Amino acid sequence: MDIFKFKTLALRRAVSLMLIAMAITLFSSGRATAQQKKQVVRLAKIQVDPAQLESYKVALKEGIETAVRVEPGVLTYYAVADKDNPAHITILEIYADSVAYKAHIETAHFKKYKNTVKDMVKSLELVDVNLVAVAKKPGL
Repeated sequence: MDIFKFKTLALRRAVSLMLIAMAITLFSSGRATAQQKKQVVRLAKIQVDPAQLESYKVALKEGIETAVRVEPGVLTYYAVADKDNPAHITILEIYADSVAYKAHIETAHFKKYKNTVKDMVKSLELVDVNLVAVAKKPGL
């Protein structure tokens, strides 16, 4: 494996770990509560056509802002881009439970997002993760 590919893989792993850490800090200190254990926590790893990246970001922002605003079961989205390859987007998604996730993928705004970006996304990997521990500063 050449050094560029190694650095890219290492960066993607680091971003994934960072997003998991961010998810953990969103919750109260201590062990995960029963409610938190029901949550669906997922990473979406997306490769976007670089020529369409700005259009993709507009559609993404509209979609996630709408979901958080109108869906009570959508708790959090964080979308980040690799510094060395901005067309590699990783999204941390947190839903109240599997019912909230299933309702989310049936909404008009999610379907609009999927339809808008279908020719912009070169690959998509969804990774379900489990909450292991939680900690955050008071008041956050």
